[in-house]
Amino acid sequence: MDNDNQIKKRKLQSTTMEAAGEIFVLPFFGQGHLNPSMELCRNISTHNFNVTLIIPSHLSSSIPSTFLEESPFIHVAEIPFSDSPPETGSGNEAPRRAHPLDQQNKQMGEGIKSFLSTRSGIRPTCVVIDVMMSWSKEIFVEQQIPVVSFFTSGATNTAMSYGRWKAKIGDLKPGETRELPGLPKEMPATYADLLKGPRGRPQRPNRPTGDHSHPEGEAGQNRFGPPQGSRDGGPFHGSMGGRGGGGPPRGSRGGAGPPGADQKPRWVDEVEGSVALLINTCDKLERLFIDYIAEQTKLPVWGVGPLLPEKFWKSAGSILHDRDMRTNRKANYTEDEVFQWLESKPIGSVIYISFGSEVGPSVDEYKELAKALEESSQHFIWVIQPGSGKSGIPKSFLGPVQTDSEEEEEGYYPEGLDTIVGDRGLTITGWAPQLLILSHPSTGGFLSHCGWNSTVEAIGLGVPILGWPLRGDQFDNARLLANHLKIGFVITSGVGEDGRPKRFKKDDIAAGVERLMSDVEVHEQARKLSKEFESGFPVSSVNGLGAFVEFISQKAT
Repeated sequence: MDNDNQIKKRKLQSTTMEAAGEIFVLPFFGQGHLNPSMELCRNISTHNFNVTLIIPSHLSSSIPSTFLEESPFIHVAEIPFSDSPPETGSGNEAPRRAHPLDQQNKQMGEGIKSFLSTRSGIRPTCVVIDVMMSWSKEIFVEQQIPVVSFFTSGATNTAMSYGRWKAKIGDLKPGETRELPGLPKEMPATYADLLKGPRGRPQRPNRPTGDHSHPEGEAGQNRFGPPQGSRDGGPFHGSMGGRGGGGPPRGSRGGAGPPGADQKPRWVDEVEGSVALLINTCDKLERLFIDYIAEQTKLPVWGVGPLLPEKFWKSAGSILHDRDMRTNRKANYTEDEVFQWLESKPIGSVIYISFGSEVGPSVDEYKELAKALEESSQHFIWVIQPGSGKSGIPKSFLGPVQTDSEEEEEGYYPEGLDTIVGDRGLTITGWAPQLLILSHPSTGGFLSHCGWNSTVEAIGLGVPILGWPLRGDQFDNARLLANHLKIGFVITSGVGEDGRPKRFKKDDIAAGVERLMSDVEVHEQARKLSKEFESGFPVSSVNGLGAFVEFISQKAT
């Protein structure tokens, strides 16, 4: 019996059987976390478990109307959320707006406690918590609810960050590399790893305001300080420090954001107390990294992904339509208009450019990208999100968060590019039908930030990737693609005298695009890897989810 039939059989059984238990799923904010969490709920429900997705009420519009209709075992618990954070300050201090993540977390924490109190002591079998919501773990532990940590990203960055810490790479010099024991030789630590940092977008949220029960990070790391590049007085200023609401915590590295590559990764502390780990990946892509994490943590670890829509797995070789799987959002082109444009282009001639919804290049780099596209003969689709080129939390990230600046809302746009390139390019502002674009035969490459959801979508559809990583796991995802799976390249710019990478210029971008679109071997390897997924959702992940359900059921007895 193949994996799709296994899932179908469980669905038929679920209509006649009582629930075997209940599992809560708590995602982090943002579509890149919500989508895989919903897919996890769907998959858990096929094992005859009630599964309750816990979300802030403002995210309810991001839940497709069909979600609750798919199984009688799927439920959604909405935590009431106000979109008007109160002003804070005392004494002679001028009132200031609480940081939206602080406010969101505080409301979520209070709401979760209230939700649990209404259940009259009925405890779920466990709660699956996105690691970026790990501050909430204590709420469930107090109620004696077992916690399972969930990584919506892949296993590579989780493993590599641990390996770099253990290898003590802080003494690396420019140009030096160091192999990481137990990890692929083609992915060594480099001096550049010590220089990477975020670009002013959310990494881990702070714990609820006023909750100082957790110690600061070890080895001088800054667990919750403002990321580099955040604007003074902007979203990561002040309350994000979490220690008295005034800047980064004591012992931080000057507000430099997440721990350095030579320090203990935050996830190590964040999964502490968890009974198991779930990762949004599969054996075919990252078995080595899954095994490494299990060995280091001494915990059960299962790959249960890639957590993409069910129709994705059942449409091998077909053109996908996002409207059939996801809630549509505003854009300047409809899905049908994008389809018609792609239909007019030669097979494999279009490069798709998108940096996701949370983070993007700087305004200067966007201008260099526009110049590279203007001067080339390349067909392209370029997706530009509202607020592109700006630092801080994107407007849409937390739902109804208001901005006071018209410029902040609009962000960067390549004025005049449409006129210059004509029908050779399509510039989409807002939401783009990414699955349609990646599945269309005219698309021959993907210039991507290497966020995990976009990465696995491209892999499953056989589209090679040119990596332009910007923060966090994206750097290691890009290495996985280029060095380990060999289905793409990473855009390069050379290094300065200080060993730091230079900012990308138009020639760097143009060279990367030309290399990706013309390399026959990379295209063939991408097609070969995608065939591994033609039979549907990976068998290893079907088995992993089954093993998890069996494990957690035994824990409850």
